[in-house]
Amino acid sequence: MRTRNLIMAAGGLSASLLLVVPGVATAGPKPAPSPEIKSSAVIAPFNLDVRRNSVLVADGGLNLVGKLKKNGTIATIAANQPGASGVARSKDSRWLAFTTTVSNPQTFENTASGLNLWGPWGKRIYADTYAYETKKNPDKKYHYGVKNPSKCVSDALTAMQFPVSYQGQIDSHAYSVAALKGGRWVVADAGANALFSVSKSGKIGTLAVLPPQPFTFDAQAASALGLPDCFIDVTYNFESVPTDVEVGRDGFLYVTTLPGGPESPALGARGKLWKVNPWNGKATEIAGGFLGATNLAIGKKGTFYVAELFAGTITKVGLGTRSTVASLPGVVAVETGPDGSLWAATMANEDPKAPGTIVKIVHGKAYPAGT
Repeated sequence: MRTRNLIMAAGGLSASLLLVVPGVATAGPKPAPSPEIKSSAVIAPFNLDVRRNSVLVADGGLNLVGKLKKNGTIATIAANQPGASGVARSKDSRWLAFTTTVSNPQTFENTASGLNLWGPWGKRIYADTYAYETKKNPDKKYHYGVKNPSKCVSDALTAMQFPVSYQGQIDSHAYSVAALKGGRWVVADAGANALFSVSKSGKIGTLAVLPPQPFTFDAQAASALGLPDCFIDVTYNFESVPTDVEVGRDGFLYVTTLPGGPESPALGARGKLWKVNPWNGKATEIAGGFLGATNLAIGKKGTFYVAELFAGTITKVGLGTRSTVASLPGVVAVETGPDGSLWAATMANEDPKAPGTIVKIVHGKAYPAGT
């Protein structure tokens, strides 16, 4: 059983993120809409790409990549793109990259995933991350679950439909993308638990595999999940699920991850922010304790902004500091604007009923988007 099934059971990110958001986007009222500018034409705006005069969005609910118009509507650039989630432009804006994933709506199993590269003169390239994952499976070197579990532990996990003990399995969910130098791209694959490099011709390689996230149960955590006392002091290795990747000015990669399991008061906030060396794949944790770290943006002077979906906030992280920039229930994406502002996107919600939005954030206040 893959991590996404754990997450679906616990209420976290998966290939079908849209299906689990209604239970988490009720932390507080949405920002009051501006009477002058509105943007509510999105459903699942997983990622944004912000340039001086334009904002692009990948919407996995509408299955499209589009451009935000001044009146708040979305002009479609690429239609019929199943599970569109990542979007980025090359440095010269001549190439558009976006990720897509096909999933079985009954089982939530991913059956196809990859990176689409659209260039000048109608050039189209598809880098098949699912095929690459099937062939290479980079995280097969890692062990997940419980090593040498007792019968009591195995029985309890099986009863809860949690995988007991397993090596990295085959799955691909090309979720986010960022441009690298030399016409290359980096993809954060939330199914493969890895960062993939993609050449301008579509050739795929592995840049890094995110390490497992161990969690040792105490009596309180075991009780909160309804687990027996035999779980006390047992360590479960959860998968690290990369949700976003950005390229820093220093050439290093910065990545947000989900813990690959329950994100609730039972186990605490376990999302992380990483610095990854693209030359040797070494991942170093910068900060932890995020509740649903689905996206990040790089600010100035060593600051980062993390979208915490399940906390409904955007958090600013500096050298030894942390603060809340904005309260945005359902926030799933965040990017920096050229004027120093932030742009963010929120998921549509079913109960209470609320549309998805794109917002511009200035000095900690949130406003519906428009350029």
